[in-house]
Amino acid sequence: MSSEPSSVFRRLRSRAAVTAAKLATTASRLTGRGAGGMIGGLIANAIDPSIMEQLGARRPTALVTGTNGKSTTTRMLAAAVRSRHVVATNEGGDNMDAGIISALMAGKSASHVVLEVDELHVPRVAERLDPQLLILLNLTRDQLDRVGEINKIERALRDCVNAHPGMLVVANCDDVLMTSVAYDHDNVLWVSAGAGWVGDSVTCPRTESHIVRDGDDWYAMKKLRDGREFRRPEPTWVVTDDGLRSPAGSTQLELNLPGRANRGNAAQAIAAAVAGFDVPFDAAVSAAENVDNVAGRYSTVHFEGRDVHLLLAKNPAGWQEALSMIDREADGLVIAVNGQVADGEDLSWLWDVRFEDFESLPVKAAGERGTDLTVRLTYASVEHQHLPDPVAAIRACPTGRVEVLANYTAFRDLKKALEKENSND
Repeated sequence: MSSEPSSVFRRLRSRAAVTAAKLATTASRLTGRGAGGMIGGLIANAIDPSIMEQLGARRPTALVTGTNGKSTTTRMLAAAVRSRHVVATNEGGDNMDAGIISALMAGKSASHVVLEVDELHVPRVAERLDPQLLILLNLTRDQLDRVGEINKIERALRDCVNAHPGMLVVANCDDVLMTSVAYDHDNVLWVSAGAGWVGDSVTCPRTESHIVRDGDDWYAMKKLRDGREFRRPEPTWVVTDDGLRSPAGSTQLELNLPGRANRGNAAQAIAAAVAGFDVPFDAAVSAAENVDNVAGRYSTVHFEGRDVHLLLAKNPAGWQEALSMIDREADGLVIAVNGQVADGEDLSWLWDVRFEDFESLPVKAAGERGTDLTVRLTYASVEHQHLPDPVAAIRACPTGRVEVLANYTAFRDLKKALEKENSND
């Protein structure tokens, strides 16, 4: 008798949470305050703290995490899984509890779930959704004032993986920290996805001994407590200069997205789709290749006689990769930096990024923290002009192709501003 009223109450509370969330989401969109990707989830979770578990409903679920590449890899994996199933996913990049709940509500009728998850939130989300698959991309320094040191994140992710022994883990064996996360797991698919930035993995996260690198191989100088050697595992999926090699097949990767890092993202997405969701190899490859836009990143906006190419970067590793994508033959370059909470208020990482090779490209420094960037560019001997407003900075560039590299809120605000300017024309 006592369980029936309790069950009825839970159902009523869940309905109330979803109804209130839908109203809030609609109101947010109609008033122009936002896309509604967060507010609905916040309200639903406040009314019913168990709403994520209920919305998950034991559906096959994949989580994607790492410092860089979460949104791109999630978009590629969702596209691949969508070739066979109906998929719920957080394509807008809202990767904390509220955004995940909103995505689950929006995709309530979907049969499968593919979610990008902030590194700090993975243990709790995995506990609530019991995923069948987890993709581990990379770990590097990111927003020290919010995230903290990466070794702490590595330990938390390692505990999470150990708590889910049946989960398939698709891990990047070129990343020392993510290898450590998955090293003891019995069900790992190792992918050689590359590690362009190695400055945060010079020591072993388990023994604190030095990591020795020899070509693609790496190993720790000191053995683990149980006598095992901590060394790069042998991958079964490998990104090569020509494409992708795997037990499921080999192919050239003809991606619409630029950069070596995106080839690694594609490899892990394809591997997860094939091994975790039985998607045919060719279908998974085609889906990854057809992704050409991730929430406006990598897109080109036409603005007052200029083709404005937008790139997003959020931390030293991401900035270094994004800088390699910039067209050195462009007519101008705008670098925009904010320091809001979503960006991380500590911008000391600017000094870890190599800005020294823009001698022939006119550079404009913009954003709320453009003065910090100006100091860094001055020490890098990069000639530049400081224009705080990114739109004004673009206008100061010659007509033609303009490359824009911005961190999170600078990118978001600039994208909205360009859309508004174009709509007023």
